[in-house]
Order: sequence, then structure tokens, then C-alpha cells
Amino acid sequence: MERLRKTLKKIDQKGYKAYKEIQGKYQFSSFTFFIDHVQGDPFASPSKIRVVVPRNRTEIKAKWTDQKYRKICCEDFIARKVHKELIGLQNRIKGSGKSGVIMIDRPNQKVIERTAVQISDQFITICLSVGLPAHGRRILGKEAEKIFFCIIPEMLKKSVYDIREKDIQRSVYLMDQQQTIRQYMKKNGLISFIANGAILPRESGISDKPLKKGVIPFRSPKELEISIPVPHRNTPITGMAIRKGITLIVGGGYHGKSTLLKAIEQGVYNHIEGDGREFVLTDETAVKIRAEDGRSISKVDISPFIGKLPYGKDTKYFTTENASGSTSQAANIIEMMEAGAKTLLIDEDTSATNFMIRDFLMQELIAKKSEPITPFIDKVDLLKQDYDISTILVMGGSGDYFRVADCVIKVEEYLPYDVTKEAKRIAKANPISRKNEGGHQFGIIQERIPLANSLNAQKGNKHKINVRGRYHIQYGKSDIHLLHVEQLIDDSQTRMIAEILFYLERNNILSKKMNVQQILNFIEEKIEKEGLNSISSHKGHPGELARPRRYEIAAAFNRLRTLKCI
Repeated sequence: MERLRKTLKKIDQKGYKAYKEIQGKYQFSSFTFFIDHVQGDPFASPSKIRVVVPRNRTEIKAKWTDQKYRKICCEDFIARKVHKELIGLQNRIKGSGKSGVIMIDRPNQKVIERTAVQISDQFITICLSVGLPAHGRRILGKEAEKIFFCIIPEMLKKSVYDIREKDIQRSVYLMDQQQTIRQYMKKNGLISFIANGAILPRESGISDKPLKKGVIPFRSPKELEISIPVPHRNTPITGMAIRKGITLIVGGGYHGKSTLLKAIEQGVYNHIEGDGREFVLTDETAVKIRAEDGRSISKVDISPFIGKLPYGKDTKYFTTENASGSTSQAANIIEMMEAGAKTLLIDEDTSATNFMIRDFLMQELIAKKSEPITPFIDKVDLLKQDYDISTILVMGGSGDYFRVADCVIKVEEYLPYDVTKEAKRIAKANPISRKNEGGHQFGIIQERIPLANSLNAQKGNKHKINVRGRYHIQYGKSDIHLLHVEQLIDDSQTRMIAEILFYLERNNILSKKMNVQQILNFIEEKIEKEGLNSISSHKGHPGELARPRRYEIAAAFNRLRTLKCI
């Protein structure tokens, strides 16, 4: 501790590069500092610092981390508390550029595994980004001393050391309840559960926080209502159950169909208390599918949906640099099946119309021999039959789907109604001559093996990997665009995906000739056994990573324009 103080005094007013001298380990009375990386100038990305606190000096007892999901909950709780205290301690340091900035990788409305806070049996490690103070490019040693000797110790005192058992208990108990509901869903064939009283609308298109004014709490139709017993609570949680199969969500425009689907889509993650969607829970393998004009596709077998294209272009090993709406939506489904998805979530608003439906009149005008696309309506039941894949579909424009749906939910003025019997009655009373074009089987999914030269982070003489926000990875000379990967919910997940791709490249994993599912299994098993740190190329301070699902990893991999498969 005193060595750090002396070094800061010695380098005061020197050129910014002299800050490199403070890199290292420092023992304070109640914690240990690791200064892992020092920024090159005050305008560069902040320096990376770890603070390690002995666990036995905190209220984090062994029972709160006895299962992995509880441990993730506690790490998330600490990260939120640290962030809250840091906000109150900002703007106390003078200087240029990022001088005095102190940040932690802040969680959003969801609880996911992160590296920002890591709890072991003996220690709690907190990863911070700190802007080392300067005036111009001259070191402000006294201001830096304030950060290390006043601000960070004060933050620890008000956050980690101030946590009481009752505080952590609320978060862990909520996670216990969410986990219990997920187990109940698996056991009873449910793919989604939306609790009565849930607040589904969000504050705005760019905010994930709940809408506060004029909101209508969710209320289940009696026909679909179930009650699930949960721990730490005397009464069960009641809400709407969506069972395996084909569920249609219908209704007029602006009545809340897409809002309901969006909540279901985000239910693959657990939410914090007060979010409104704490008990909106969805099959963790559920994937949102949409059309995505312009994306690249590498040797995906889209033949179950699209037969031979004009001029004899084969679709069993379909490759393109510029997919259409229908070919991209077909590829998105096949790729997610390849990754192991068991529930598809589809909104007609973000789908290719010709991919979703071909009505009787169009069938009469354009014969099947001239139409390569087999619409989704003719394959959705075969997906269920052959692959046990369920679908939740928002549809406002075609009643033809009434015939294939197992459940039809009408959303009117933001409230759901079970109209399955009525929809089936209408379909029966209005027979149509539309021909089914899907055949008797969905089709075989061809296995793909990515080639080792698919990944190349080299640009010039260096590896160039930049994450530019949530939806853009620059990987070598290639750009991966993820704007339409709608269940990617955090910039830190994107950083982790970039690290995973680089891990696969630098360890030459693709040379082992594994198929896509085997690669995803390998990554998941490694993270499960060794933690997120085991993938990171920054072993000292991997503090801004969050775990993505295998489906978002697969989505990024498949959008790599250099991807080559056999």
C-alpha cells in the first residue's frame, strides 16, 4: 500500500507513460489491488484494476452460493451495488479525458453470468475500469492517490462490506423461485409461463425498463391459467401456460401481440425484482427467427423450405453473400435447429411474406413447379412431428394458420383470450382449397463441418478484433453484423462471442473437424467446467464479459463472411 503511495508521489507531474510504474499487486489492510493494465494516455480506454476482498469479511455465506445459479445471482447483486455506489462517487477527480472515471461492467434488467464480479470459496474479485488522472498528458499523482486510497475503499465500505444477509436473501429467493418454475415447465411440457400481474411493455424502444404509466398488468385467460408452487412463498404463482406445440398469437394492430411475443422472447433470461417480467419465463432453447436480407450463408441445407432455384442452383448446400428475405429466414431456422433450439418464436412483421404463406389464389396462378418455396405453414406441423420443435407465432394477416395451431390466443387491448375453439370453428365452417405443399416429412438436416481457415483475425501484422457495441464485431478483415440477433441483450455478451471466436482460432479447434453442434458443446462444456475466464485472451482482467447462449454464438459464427464448411 505504501509502495503505491510513494510511486504516485514520485511520478506526479511526469509524462503519462510513467503511470506504467504502478502496474502490479498492492496489499491494503482489508483488500488487495491488482493493477493489470495501464492506459497509454488519458483519452484511451481506462486502466484495468481488480480488487480482491476476503470473503470471510463479508456477509456472503456459503449457503448463498451453494448452487451455480445462486452464485451468479450473488455476483450480479454485488455488481449492481458496486455500480450504484460508484455513481455517487464520480466527479470527485480533476483532470483531462477519462480522468477519474471509475466503472464496473453494469448488469441490465437481466441476471446473466459475468466476469465483473467473481466469487470463490475464499475471495470476492471485483473488476473495475479506472481513468488515471492527468492534466493534459501530465500525471496528477495526488488525484490518483484519492482514487486508490479514498474513493475505491469508500466504495467497498458502502457496497461489498455493507451487504447484509436480508439484502442478498431477496435476490437469491427470487432466483430460487424462477429456477423452480423453469423445472416445473420442463417436467410438464410448457414452453412459456407469463404470471398474472406481469408488466410486459417497456419504457421505450431503446429502454429495457418497465413502462410505468398507463400500463395494463397481464391477466391469463382462465382456460390457460395454471398455478405453480414455489419456495419462500405461501401461495403459488398463477399465470398463463403455453404448452409445447404450435401456438398462434392473433389480434388487431397495436393491441399488444408483438409486446407479448417480445416478453416471451426475453423470458429465456431471468429478470431482476421490479422489472415486471420476473415471472415471464420461456424455454431456454427458444430462439427468435426473422428474415434478414443481405446476410451471408455458408452451405446451409435449406431444401426443406426451398427447392432448386432458377438455373439449377442447389439449396442442399446453399451459399450466398447476399441472402433474400425468404432464403435468410429458412437458413436462420435450419442453423438454430443445428444449434439445438426446441422452440421457434416468429413475428409476421419481421418475416418474409412469401416464406410464411402461399394462399389458394397464388397456388392457382403460380404452379408449384414454378415456385421453389415451401411456405412455413406447410412445415410447422412437421417440425413438431419430426423434431419435437414447438412454435409461437404472431399472425394478424392469415387465418390459414388456424388449421395447424394447437392453441390460438387473441390479444385485445393488451389482454389475452383463449380463442382456440372459435378459431377452429371458423376454419371448419370456411373450407378452402389450398393445397399442402410440405410433404409427409420435414426433411433431413445436413451436418456441417466448419473449416479451420474460416477464422482469421489477422489484419496486417496484428490480430484485429474490435467489438463496436452490441451488434458489430470486427474480426480481422471481416465484419460480423448482429443487429437482427434479437436475443443478444448485452455488449459484454458480444465481447464474449468475439473472445470465443478468437479462442477457437488460436487453439486451432476447427482443425479437429467437429460439426457445428460439437463446437458449441465444446465451448459450453469448457465454460461450465472452467468459467468464462478460461476462454478470455486477457487472463489478468477479463472483467467485461458476459455469457451468451449457444444460439447467439452460433448466430455470430454463421454471419462470419469468411465461414467455409464441408
